[in-house]
Amino acid sequence: MDKLLIQFLAAADAGTLSGAASALLITQPTLTFNMRKLEESVGAPLFERSSRGVRLTRYGETLYENARLMQRLYDNTLENIAEQKRGIERGLAIGTGYSWWTLFLKDMILDYQREFPGSPVQVSLGHQFRLLDQLLSGDIALFLGHETKDLNPAVTTDFIPLTSVSNGYFVRAGHPLLDRPHSREEIERYPMVTSTPPESRHERFFDPNRWRARMKALFEQADFTFGSNSLAACIDYTLATDAVLPHSHVLRDHLEAQGLLQLQVEAEMSHFVVGVHVLKERREADRLEALIERIKAAAEQVLPPAE
Repeated sequence: MDKLLIQFLAAADAGTLSGAASALLITQPTLTFNMRKLEESVGAPLFERSSRGVRLTRYGETLYENARLMQRLYDNTLENIAEQKRGIERGLAIGTGYSWWTLFLKDMILDYQREFPGSPVQVSLGHQFRLLDQLLSGDIALFLGHETKDLNPAVTTDFIPLTSVSNGYFVRAGHPLLDRPHSREEIERYPMVTSTPPESRHERFFDPNRWRARMKALFEQADFTFGSNSLAACIDYTLATDAVLPHSHVLRDHLEAQGLLQLQVEAEMSHFVVGVHVLKERREADRLEALIERIKAAAEQVLPPAE
């Protein structure tokens, strides 16, 4: 890939030119000069610069997604060639939230490796936006997560629904809120824990014209007391405090085994759809479609159908 595009992607991902320069092992003035050169070549500003760092303009977002696509195609081509040289069966690289790994994906992966013992498997556990980042970067072939509305049109993914679920609220044994059903407003007055802490670099995934208020709430306001992309860390914190952990209700039995109890809520919780996210340009691949069908079959065994 072109050197300037590689540096552009690094700057967009890092959010600062200094951070990108360090990662690229070049000086910041060199990177700044090269980004100005790239902007002159494109004929449009690619970054909005501030004291906090850099943020992509709408022109930058367009270039970012297309440059990522070029990088994916190039990297995947090199990977295919390397695997052909080694003469090995190509493995799996998928992402998932903790709930779906625990409920059925772990068993599906073990069955897959029994059927294809020579195939390596890479599983990335993380929250929605991190997995989307990895999907767009070509690090994983697909991921399991909830449906995300108002994505930037440049984010070209397909979504295959699997199930409908709702969140529940989980607390330690002996928590004051366990005495009776409470409203969501009462519950959310307590400190909140999140396993999906926001990262500003993920703002680029969303259409700012349609989602401006939601973006502000998600990326600029800290409405939680403790956040970690590790569910185990969130459980530890919730067990040790009066904080409340919102999480998918389908993991209730697992969380109860860890010592967390689900609160009773006066009003019905809203539902959201969970499914498989995959790049549009990869949908024609036979192996990928076979993997999606395998995931759908495994999910049907343990999850209710999507509404």
